[in-house]
Amino acid sequence: MKKILLIVIVALTCFSCGKSGDVIPNVAINFQASLTDPRLSALNVPGGVVLISGYGVAGLILYRGSDGSYAAYDRCSSYMPQNKCAVTLDSGNFTVTDPCSGSKFALFDGTPVKGPATKSLKSYNTNVSNFEIFVSN
Repeated sequence: MKKILLIVIVALTCFSCGKSGDVIPNVAINFQASLTDPRLSALNVPGGVVLISGYGVAGLILYRGSDGSYAAYDRCSSYMPQNKCAVTLDSGNFTVTDPCSGSKFALFDGTPVKGPATKSLKSYNTNVSNFEIFVSN
């Protein structure tokens, strides 16, 4: 009886633990910039996208939706994020692609539109006030 109980406990312990490498790490984000900055000029129109280096795990993606809302994502792909593979912008500015796995993500909400990725890009809080964009977590 003790052997069966021990086997059950070991099995539950092994199978109840998820992969620790399948989560994009949490890093502090505190980005602020003027929307009049020429580097952010693409955000002046709906569908505009800007890639920013030096923030997050693999950089930031700033996106302005067709409804005028703003979104910010980490460029680190959600597929095997331990590789820190930065997604690249596709033509048309509606999707980004993980060059390491081929996964594609929609910019309007960060969800995967082509596998093998099954999780969305890591999103950050965005706020726009007085022609300034603020990104934080």
